[in-house]
Amino acid sequence: MDWDTGRMTHIEDVLAKIAMDEQPQRYDWFWWADPNDKRYDNLRIAEGYEKPSQAFLEAELARYQAEHDAQAYARSRKVEYPTIEDCVHAMLDGGLDELQAKRQAVKQKYPKE
Repeated sequence: MDWDTGRMTHIEDVLAKIAMDEQPQRYDWFWWADPNDKRYDNLRIAEGYEKPSQAFLEAELARYQAEHDAQAYARSRKVEYPTIEDCVHAMLDGGLDELQAKRQAVKQKYPKE
């Protein structure tokens, strides 16, 4: 996981996501035979669990990455949009037109692609 961006970068991220989605959550269902060499061949699965295929994990990683990348515009917009405080002041002080202009400028700068 790229902790700066939140983008998954490794099949380990997919395995952790699978663990988070299970109820109850269980994080000890997989480990690496060599923690310094996190290749599929070194992936170990706890008894009672089925080892996901390498193709499945790689496909899920690609899917999560594509979903993340498709939302880049939204993450960029969020940083530049007026704050909630700005919105409240605009409503109370009659500045809604100016607020909407700022929002439109941000949308134009970071369009949905």
